[in-house]
Amino acid sequence: MNDPSRNVLTPSQLGALARDLLEGSFPMVWVEGELGSVSRPASGHVYFNLKDARAQLRCAMWRQRAGLLRFAPRDGIQVLLRGRLTVYEARGDMQLVVEHMEEAGEGALRRAFEELKAKLVGEGLFAPERKRPLPRFVRRLGIVTSPSGAAIRDVLHVIARRLPLLEIEIVPSPVQGAAATAQLVQALRRAGASGRYDALLLTRGGGSLEDLWCFNEEALVREIAACPVPVLAAIGHEIDTTLADFVADLRAATPSAAAELLVPDRSELQALLQRQGARLQTAMQRRLDALAQRADRAWLRLQGQRPHARLERGALRLAEMHRRLDMQRRRLLDTRSEQLRQLAMRLQHRHPATTLTLHHARLERALTALVRAQAATLDRRSVRLHALARALHAVSPLGVLERGYAILRDEDGRVVRSIAQTRTGQRLQGRLADGSLPLRVEPAE
Repeated sequence: MNDPSRNVLTPSQLGALARDLLEGSFPMVWVEGELGSVSRPASGHVYFNLKDARAQLRCAMWRQRAGLLRFAPRDGIQVLLRGRLTVYEARGDMQLVVEHMEEAGEGALRRAFEELKAKLVGEGLFAPERKRPLPRFVRRLGIVTSPSGAAIRDVLHVIARRLPLLEIEIVPSPVQGAAATAQLVQALRRAGASGRYDALLLTRGGGSLEDLWCFNEEALVREIAACPVPVLAAIGHEIDTTLADFVADLRAATPSAAAELLVPDRSELQALLQRQGARLQTAMQRRLDALAQRADRAWLRLQGQRPHARLERGALRLAEMHRRLDMQRRRLLDTRSEQLRQLAMRLQHRHPATTLTLHHARLERALTALVRAQAATLDRRSVRLHALARALHAVSPLGVLERGYAILRDEDGRVVRSIAQTRTGQRLQGRLADGSLPLRVEPAE
């Protein structure tokens, strides 16, 4: 019989009470464990168990949240979940309604990412005002990436299609793994210090947070900020975000999009050149028209001043000046001639013929003495020259040749001083006193 003093509940009422108690008492929780019994029916919801070595927990992730997953849940992988505890009343089971799921390794990386990001934001490293614009036209581009990755192929394909004239140099570096960060830092440092590039592209293809982690390392982020050359970052897919993207001067969603940002399309560039050419031609025509108008006005002013009449008056004045100058020159010549005639007459009166004869004899004696001195000087120099010639001939090799000796030279003109310098059949040249004689070395008998 039913005892009215007892508070009797049905299973559904008890399940509802337990659900309200769990949902009201437990906040949003993070749980880590291993997936098992993963099921994804046509409804799009995901059902699975989360277990460790001693227990398991039923979990459900509704379709709207499951559509945001970046990986496919499967049995055996470690995951980190965020959700709320509740009770599934139909079976009376406790379960976790999951709002977020990520691979367990990414949880620690995500927390480290957020901590470093907050630190660098506080330092102003991501501030827009410290970022530099890319050059409008890049002439030489340095691409820091793996030369064997898919990203470089996409970038080269887009650039070849849009502007094949761009000069590209690949700065090779690994883009994944424990050693990638240090090598990326060195590659960026070398490229920035070389002064060869107008811009640098830092890129790689997509991957998990762990695959892209080298682009979240503090050393690489600070090297990008210190790089003297503008840096464009294109890391992963559009949904991937790294700290290198935040600090770079510009971020592209994909490597292909980065190539489109760096180089203009060939047809767009041709159209720009045509517009600039048209503007230049218009400006030149306007300038020529203005100069032609100035020339016309100058011609009119020149005609108003009657230059021909001025030239004729100048020519008449010049002819008159020439006539007057010629008259003055003639009068001056006549005056000087008369002065010279009178001077000659005065000299003749002052110096009689006897005095002139004495001066003439003295001059002849001086000339004779001068001739004798020159002859004596020539004789002394001739004797000295002959003595020098005899001394030179004494040490000359030609003098030795006159005494019956000869000088042997090989085909290259070198003097042969020993038979060790010769070989059978070798051609030599013998220099004698009166000429040269061709010789050939014969074998010894």
